[in-house]
Amino acid sequence: MVRARLPPVVFRLSPVLLSLLLGACGGLSGEGPGLRGAVASNFAPWAEELGREFARRGGSDVSWSRGSTGKLYAQIVQGADFDLFLAADSWRPRLLVERGLAVPGSRFTYARGRLALWSPDRPPAPELLRNPDLRIALAHPTVAPYGAAAREVLERMEVWRPESSRLVRGENVGQAFAFVRTGAVDLGLVALSSARRGGVPPGELWIVPADWHRPLEQQAVRLVTGSSSGSAADFLEFLRSESARKLLVRAGYR
Repeated sequence: MVRARLPPVVFRLSPVLLSLLLGACGGLSGEGPGLRGAVASNFAPWAEELGREFARRGGSDVSWSRGSTGKLYAQIVQGADFDLFLAADSWRPRLLVERGLAVPGSRFTYARGRLALWSPDRPPAPELLRNPDLRIALAHPTVAPYGAAAREVLERMEVWRPESSRLVRGENVGQAFAFVRTGAVDLGLVALSSARRGGVPPGELWIVPADWHRPLEQQAVRLVTGSSSGSAADFLEFLRSESARKLLVRAGYR
């Protein structure tokens, strides 16, 4: 007996219906579009931890580009496609709002940083900064707010000499921390949060009094160049939450 071959049944979906189905499923890969964040290097490890917690709670995945606040600001001004910016100062987020590159009303202070003197081989004390035989790591004062704060501390101790070979400048405060960790320099003016994250023993740290430099007020802002505005707003709201605040206190921020 010869069986008749039936033509295949082809289902055709309209483009609108197809896009709705893919959106409901999170796209072909099963994941929705993620957020792109720019974050100051001192806060980057903690931003990654907060991003993972945000995703666990049903939010979008967050990918971070880390660097000095000044360099990230320059990238944003030049059109970098970020959804949000976690800076290490307050005036660059304010400038972005004034230039129309950030959403008005989205700017707020998410943390206040602390500077610490890290001395791995000697009891930490500010007088070490005056020792001419010791090299000191710091972030670059021009582009990194923690570097600007370190400069103020060195000026207070009357040892700031821009041309001095004692002062080893990192591109950002994370690089300054690495200089000390690898033994390339003797001391470092680093972010307390970096030291906490890196497991530096408290006995190797002297926390710089807050009134020795201008406040390290770190602000967040939502950018108009991003494509995930709703998710970015949700993440910034999460950054204000009690669970985020507890993590920041543990990290060494105020």
